[in-house]
Amino acid sequence: MAVKELTILVVCSLIVCTGSEIFTSTDKISHLFEEEKFLLDAFRLYIDAEEEIVKKMKRDLLLLQLGTYSDPVDPEQINDPVAAFILLIRLRSEWMSIEKYTSRSLSEYNVYQTVLEYAEIPQVEDLQGAALGLINLQELYKLYPHNITKETSLNAAQAYFVGFVAYNENKFQHAFLWFLYSLGRLTQYSTVTEKELLHYLSDSAYHFGSLPVAIYFSQRLFNLDPTNEEVKVQLDLYRFLRYQKTSNKDIFTLINESSNSYEALCRGEVDESTSKRQMALSCRYSTGGGNPRLMYAPVKEEVEWDEPRIIRYHDIISDREIEILKNISRPLLSRSVTKGGISKNRTSQSVFLEEGNTVVARVNQRIANITGLSMESAEHLQVQNYGIGGRYEPHYDAEDNENERIATFLIYMSDVEIGGATVFPKVGVALKPKMGSAVFWYNLHKNGKVDLNTEHAGCPVLRGNKWVANKWIHEFGQEFRRPCSLSYWE
Repeated sequence: MAVKELTILVVCSLIVCTGSEIFTSTDKISHLFEEEKFLLDAFRLYIDAEEEIVKKMKRDLLLLQLGTYSDPVDPEQINDPVAAFILLIRLRSEWMSIEKYTSRSLSEYNVYQTVLEYAEIPQVEDLQGAALGLINLQELYKLYPHNITKETSLNAAQAYFVGFVAYNENKFQHAFLWFLYSLGRLTQYSTVTEKELLHYLSDSAYHFGSLPVAIYFSQRLFNLDPTNEEVKVQLDLYRFLRYQKTSNKDIFTLINESSNSYEALCRGEVDESTSKRQMALSCRYSTGGGNPRLMYAPVKEEVEWDEPRIIRYHDIISDREIEILKNISRPLLSRSVTKGGISKNRTSQSVFLEEGNTVVARVNQRIANITGLSMESAEHLQVQNYGIGGRYEPHYDAEDNENERIATFLIYMSDVEIGGATVFPKVGVALKPKMGSAVFWYNLHKNGKVDLNTEHAGCPVLRGNKWVANKWIHEFGQEFRRPCSLSYWE
């Protein structure tokens, strides 16, 4: 028991907890001189104990500060997903160190309660989600750990954590590559051990189907621990299975086995015929079909694709308006959902903004002017910010329901250094985010059927901070603005 708690217990037992009166006995009053001396001595011991705790806290604070100095993360680096991941891990670790001191005093010091209530501290789920974001980036862009950590490196424990997340997701090749990277970063101060890494290296290689590699790392593990019967049995099993297989996968080389056009477009693998077709498309100044508000200030319109017709409008929102929308949205952002709820296919945060703000109202009116469509049944403007490896996998904005989303108006509120394109896999089109511009397309044919070529996706953000705003416009109210057709082909 700590000195502080012991002191309080003794004082309580001698003074407070006697359960009898004092003033009614002179003898008891005479003993108060001794009690007074003991009380002051106990208080001194209490202070000494508190000072010892303060020394420990100061020592831990110094270690934490040294950690931030030796492994700094500049706010400008947060566009790098690895730097963002390191910051999450570090802040989580710092908070765990601080909490062991603050939690013991919550009842005494309200300031700590306030910190606990309002501090946004990364949870384990955040670390796992960030690690999975890095793995998804690797998968889609075919990156090795040394590629993705080129500008910001991870230490052995951090790399081990990413590998462990990949391992639990059954992504054994990526797990192996991260464990191998971790092994190369191992030092005497690392919190992960060589034995742990060798175990997971051999196990990952086995599950991936690369038995010679599994045998190699199992042998290394056995050399470190010759008395480990479990490792010996595992090694014998791998050797036995090795002779049963005629071929083994190459675990060291990432191979692009996917024919997924979405992933290819995200990597910039655009078909040559698509590029030629885009070059033949036009751009012009548009008045939104003769809208009086645009007669003296037409918008710059560029046709990005002809079927389905995808149009980009340039400079339709100012930097100041973008910053206002971001500032309104930041405290309100929450995890984006699909119709099925929270999904790994959509990693971002978003919020719907009502027209109470003049900037929101002005942007909505501008969309109406440009598209010529009614905002009567449109959804509120949705502002969205993508996270580490943030993406939205291929999907349609509309289904065959009543009053569906007839059109989508997507505003880019930031540039993205690498990745983050909006791609249309069915037609092979990739649109790069350009701050201040917006793209517009119809999700439905004039006959009300979903245009299957409008399937689209948001590519993972490899480097940058992607902000967008969506305006989904519905069918009701468009009867005279975009008349229906009974033709199967329209």
